[in-house]
Amino acid sequence: MRRMGPKEVAQLLAADGEPPVLLDVREPWELAICRIEGSLSVPMGQIPAAVSRLDPNRETVVICHHGIRSYQVARYLEQQGFTRLINLDGGVAAWARDQDPAMQVY
Repeated sequence: MRRMGPKEVAQLLAADGEPPVLLDVREPWELAICRIEGSLSVPMGQIPAAVSRLDPNRETVVICHHGIRSYQVARYLEQQGFTRLINLDGGVAAWARDQDPAMQVY
């Protein structure tokens, strides 16, 4: 697993080619407050059941509020054979601070 801050993830999203999957593992109530546009919502507790629907070879940025749950999910996905994982360091809180100051925070 690689770790990237908001600036690096934004650059990755802006690059040519297939964009990474943005896998947001927060709860629905958290997504109702804020989210990174285009992210796929799979709450952390539902990840084991959703693994078969995710592509283990596709670059995937795992996102949560501060980067702790996403790190745990990325470690789990690594154990399931996923090879192209990125943890968004600082989560959506850092994204709001560094990339999208208009994003609502909690």
